[in-house]
Amino acid sequence: MKFKHLLLSVLFAFMALSTSVQATPANDASVAPVAEESEYESKTIPQLLESFFETTGLNAMLNPQDGVKNGHGEEMSIFAQSWGKLIMFVIIFILFYLAVAKGFEPLLLLPIAFGGLLANIPIANMTGDHGMLGIIYNMGIANEFFPLLIFMGVGAMTDFGPLLSNPKTALLGGAAQFGIFGSLVGAAALSQYTGMVDFTLQQTAAISIIGGADGPTSIFIASALAPELLGAIAVAAYSYMALVPVIQPPIMRALTTKAERQIVMKNTRKVNKLEKLIFPLIVIMMIVLILPDAAPLMGAFAFGNFAKESGVVDRLSNEMQNSLINVVTIFLGLGVGSKLASDSFLVAETMGIMVIGLLAFSAGTASGVLMAKLMNKLSKEPINPLIGAAGVSAVPMSARVVSKVGSEEKPGNILLMHAMGPNVAGVIGSAVAAGVLLSIFK
Repeated sequence: MKFKHLLLSVLFAFMALSTSVQATPANDASVAPVAEESEYESKTIPQLLESFFETTGLNAMLNPQDGVKNGHGEEMSIFAQSWGKLIMFVIIFILFYLAVAKGFEPLLLLPIAFGGLLANIPIANMTGDHGMLGIIYNMGIANEFFPLLIFMGVGAMTDFGPLLSNPKTALLGGAAQFGIFGSLVGAAALSQYTGMVDFTLQQTAAISIIGGADGPTSIFIASALAPELLGAIAVAAYSYMALVPVIQPPIMRALTTKAERQIVMKNTRKVNKLEKLIFPLIVIMMIVLILPDAAPLMGAFAFGNFAKESGVVDRLSNEMQNSLINVVTIFLGLGVGSKLASDSFLVAETMGIMVIGLLAFSAGTASGVLMAKLMNKLSKEPINPLIGAAGVSAVPMSARVVSKVGSEEKPGNILLMHAMGPNVAGVIGSAVAAGVLLSIFK
């Protein structure tokens, strides 16, 4: 009986639907007209080849058009579509050469350069919100997430032993942060007196962090204070971090004598596990009491280090040191490289930021070396002035460069562990400086 009722219900519903369809007039405006299918027009072989050429990147660069837009919907200039891309390809292949042939921090430079290569492919618009590079950029750089993960991994790889065994080397990390204040003054002066660019005070503060040679911190500050300059600041910071082996040695040699570069430093005391375990907690408590705005960066850094030193979560620590930081480095590099697109990179602001960053990084290196020279004069125990260059927070690149230069001057003179003290102090110093700038502009 129920089956009959169900069958009748279905029959009545079908009849009602058929009636409503028939009742709809053919010329009702609510009915969408059916588009007529266009007939295929046959083309000759030359015409097919011409149509194909019009879709190529070569044609886009040889025949730039007005009104062409990038992945963000912004109109591109004729220069950016043509010569700009050629210039960027030259720059990118130079970066490839430095990364592959010279070995200048390939983990950073190679993904950045490849991201720049993809960003400059015509027509593809890979930097748009729905493009591969745009998605990477938005999911971790624009919202400051990737820098925090990088800091977590760096914390897990950091050994505070050299700093704790010789606390006075923290002064070198502080001195090297002069580059931050130097670039702050430089950016403001460039904006006010040259008229080349027009930077606001917040923008100059964001640019100034480049002087600390700390990529994650630079991204973090730029996202908060000057998101419109984030790409250029990130590219400048990571470029100079990767070029530490090129930039620092000439400055180190120019400011020191051969005798100073050959100074052999004494081995410091061994730091016990309890000291290493307590130190990141002390740092966090100081952040709690004095500078909460630095909590995201220092919190991630201290967590990674505390997990490592605790010795009870080796699986987590190992993941932070290896898999996590490697994956994030890939995404971070590609995301930063997306800002190497010709229309966003070859502008006056970017060029100004690159110049300011270079001068600031050089000033930070020089101030660290000069402070180490002064400490060597005043200290009872000899201090090799080269370790002052490691006060910038490019960990551990600058410490390795210091050790390399020292061993070249005097074979067998190992300065790596001595340089790690100011290097780690530089990381803390740049994060603290970032917190100060954030608190000022709140």
